[in-house]
Amino acid sequence: MSIKLSNKRCEEIKRIVVDMFVKYNVNCIPVNGFEIATKMGIKVLPYSSIKKSKRFLLYKPSKDGFFIEKEKDKFYIFYNDEKGYGRINYTILHEIGHIVLGHLQDSELAEKEVNFFAKYALVPPVLVHKLKLDNPTDISRIFDVSYEEAKYAYSYYQKWLIYGSDFYTDYEFKILELFKLNVA
Repeated sequence: MSIKLSNKRCEEIKRIVVDMFVKYNVNCIPVNGFEIATKMGIKVLPYSSIKKSKRFLLYKPSKDGFFIEKEKDKFYIFYNDEKGYGRINYTILHEIGHIVLGHLQDSELAEKEVNFFAKYALVPPVLVHKLKLDNPTDISRIFDVSYEEAKYAYSYYQKWLIYGSDFYTDYEFKILELFKLNVA
């Protein structure tokens, strides 16, 4: 049986993402995981920075990337730099999600939460709406995400239109203010 995030938890994660945007002054599209990690004091290292003879060890936790906490509140994100930029950026935001949400171990629930965290951080539906984007190709181009990710974002945006676009939430107004989009 697959775990599904509750609407309440999704709302909490959206607020956490927006609070992170506010705290680190994230205010331009595309959202850049490297920039956020740097502002958070997280060291980001490509797999290729590790000696070739030891690099195989990096693939054990993940073929895409992972984070470690070396000392209290001293985090490192390792990422597979053989992937494309969109995948790398998603992976970094995914790992930031683990850190921000306080995940201490892997679980199906933790993965669902950080996948939602990264999806929402990369392509908030309110920005898609304000920019009047109506297809995955434009979302991919504007938000610099893979076409695959843009299809998921567009599908999520379509659900947002049905269930949540009648009025903007307080955190959606914050996003619009941060990204300097007219909130009228």
